[in-house]
Parts: sequence; structure tokens; C-alpha cells
Amino acid sequence: MASSEVENGSEFKVHVFSSSSELLESLHEKWGSVKKQPYPAMYSSVYGGIILDPAMMVIPVDDHMVHRGHGVFDTAIILDGHLYQLDDHLDRFLRSASKARIASPFPCSTLRSILIQMATASKCKKGTLRYWLSAGPGNFLLSPAGCPTSAFYAVVIDEDFSQCREGVKVITSTIPMKSALFATMKNVNYLPNVLSVMEAEDQGAFASIWIDEKGYVAEGPNVNVAFISQDKELILPYFDNILSGCTALRLLQLAPKLIEQGRLKSVKTGNLTLVEAKGAAEMMYVGSTLPILPIVMWDEQPIGDGKVGELTMALSDLLWDDMVAGPSTLRIPLPYEE
Repeated sequence: MASSEVENGSEFKVHVFSSSSELLESLHEKWGSVKKQPYPAMYSSVYGGIILDPAMMVIPVDDHMVHRGHGVFDTAIILDGHLYQLDDHLDRFLRSASKARIASPFPCSTLRSILIQMATASKCKKGTLRYWLSAGPGNFLLSPAGCPTSAFYAVVIDEDFSQCREGVKVITSTIPMKSALFATMKNVNYLPNVLSVMEAEDQGAFASIWIDEKGYVAEGPNVNVAFISQDKELILPYFDNILSGCTALRLLQLAPKLIEQGRLKSVKTGNLTLVEAKGAAEMMYVGSTLPILPIVMWDEQPIGDGKVGELTMALSDLLWDDMVAGPSTLRIPLPYEE
């Protein structure tokens, strides 16, 4: 660093907020310049309620999820005023918490009620729900033993999404993937995922694909991956060492409809080598807001004919129809007040 930069830095005057009201006024000024509030509601067990003021949507700096990464999270879709697959996501959420040795401050039924009430208070009709369980605030040590209680946070993200009809390019990631324990637990330690996406963007690609230590295709940075073989088989990698995506599992339930129509030969999970996967007729990412994202090129090599596949879009239609008009067991209506 140049000496002039050091001198300029030494002259920098840090403001000291004299009161909480002055700080809050500054935060309100910041959020007042935002045209549309992207986070219409948050819940915090530390506050003990739902927050609608974005200036107050914060978590304690001594929360172990912040400084030690000791936390898990999950998500759900809000579409047409309904929460989609919330119960499936909550079940996985609590499995992740168990693996991370975090006890929830509430039973599952209460967590579910909190999320429905918060989503309703947000008045958001289309977006995503994110929620976290943390070891909680209390100190800056490694062990959570000194934390009085775990913490539950949630937020509604007002965002638009629709079916993905354009294909994307991907690369094989050189960033080491997580071990099975951490890959199957949806924890907040996403640095490998972040670096793998950045690596892809550096090469002009959308995202990346991980290959495991045995040479088999694993998953994308925050999505599952699926293939249509040349024999018209739908194949998803085994979930033993990767996250079992709720959307991917739902796809496996819905896809047999295409077998009944004579368009698919079979639906299965299995191991695929890199060579086998690149030889597929079609390829796609599978995730909550996509729900299917066609992949047309991998490491500069076309997948199939290099175009969005017909069966890929047929599978996307099945999932999207399920999100919009699926069974009531998967779609929870939000009781907005008029």
C-alpha cells in the first residue's frame, strides 16, 4: 500500500453514534432511498416477533451463526399467495439442525405457524421464504455451551421468478466439494459454493458442476442436476453424498407421468461418470425457484444438439403445474387480510 494511502487512511474520521435513535435515523435514511423494499417481513426469536421495518432486520454480531458458521437454513417458495412444499423443507431443516447439533427453540408445529404468519404479514404473493436455526448469540467462543438458547430467524424475499426456457453454460468446478456430512446438511457454510459460482462466472458460464472423489457427477453449487440419457432415461445422481433437494425428490415423483405418455423410458437415481454425463441427450439444473434450468453446454462441449431439450421442458411443465395447482398437501394458502 502506498504511503499516501496510509496517510489518507490515518486521517479518516470514524463517526461515533451518540444514541440508538441517531443510529436508527441513519438506517432509515439508507432504506428510505430504496424504491421497493425487497424484504417485506422478518421474524427473530431474539426480538420475539415479526419485524416490518427493514432498518431493524438485524441479528446479533455475537450469534454463533455469524462468527462460527454454526447454523442451518432452508427455504420455501411463495407463489400465487401459497407456500409450496413448506412441510418437506421444514422436515429437511430439522434434520440438518440435528446433524449440526442445534436444538430448535420451538417444536416443528410452532416453526411452521411462525413462517405462515410471517409470510402472511409480508403481504408478498410471489417470492421466497428463507429461515435459519442458529446456535444462538452469547459470546465469541467456538463452543455454543455458553449461549443461553438457540435462535430462529426468517425473512420473506419479494422476488419475481418464472419457468426458465433459455439454456445456460456450465463448467466442471475445480473447487473441492464438501464432505458427505456437510453436503447432506443444509448449513450456512457456503464458501465452497460461492467460490464455485465465481469460478464459473470468471469463465463466462452460469454455474458449475461438482464431480466427487470417485469421479461421479454430484451436484451444482445450490441445485441438483439431472440428465436425460440417449435411451430417454431420466437420471439423477444418488443423494448419499449430496443434498437431497426437495424439488428433485418431487421431480422423481412426477416424472413417471412421462413414462405413461411413452415419452420417457424410465426414472431413476444412479452414478454417472463425467464422460457418461457429457454424453447425455439433455441436462438440467433442478431447484426451487427454477424449477428446471436447461443446460446446453458443459466445458464448452454441447449437451446433445446444444439446444433446450423437449423432455427438459416437459419436466419443467410438470413441476411448474405442481407449484401452481398441485395437491393441497403441498400448497398452503396464506390468509392475507384485505
